[in-house]
Amino acid sequence: MQHKHLQVFGTVQGVGFRYYTEKLAQKYNIVGTVQNVEDYVEIYAQGKEADLEQFINAVIDGASPASSVDNYTLEDVNNDKQYSEFQSI
Repeated sequence: MQHKHLQVFGTVQGVGFRYYTEKLAQKYNIVGTVQNVEDYVEIYAQGKEADLEQFINAVIDGASPASSVDNYTLEDVNNDKQYSEFQSI
């Protein structure tokens, strides 16, 4: 399992971005969390490499129809935390 930390900037709050991110996580078998932080959305995602790649690409393309991603940061996370589901916090 790989762990990723993704910060997504742009029109990503108040447009259903977290809801659609949860749906994408279910589609790609990803566990972790998504939350609004200041003026961006923060995602911690865990899953198989190919699934994570598809999930991240779908999120960056705009998780919700009303969202617009201007920029993002992506990094590997080295921790032992194991998520059991994907949830909005």
